[in-house]
Amino acid sequence: MEDKRLVELEIRYTQQQELLQELSDVLYQQGRVIDALRAELDQLKRKLDAEPGLVDARQQERPPHY
Repeated sequence: MEDKRLVELEIRYTQQQELLQELSDVLYQQGRVIDALRAELDQLKRKLDAEPGLVDARQQERPPHY
C-alpha cells in the first residue's frame, strides 16, 4: 500500500517538474517578445522625436460636429 502511494507521489512530482519547465520556457519566450517590443517602441519614439512633422496635428483636433 505504501509503495503504491510512493509511486503516485513520484509520478505527481515528475509531472509537476515537467509543467514547471514548460511554464519557465513560456515565460522566457514572453520575456524575449517583450524585450523586442520595447526596443521597437523605443525606436519609434526616437524616430517620432527626430521628425516632429510625422504627426499630423489636425488628427488631434475635434471634428466640427462635437
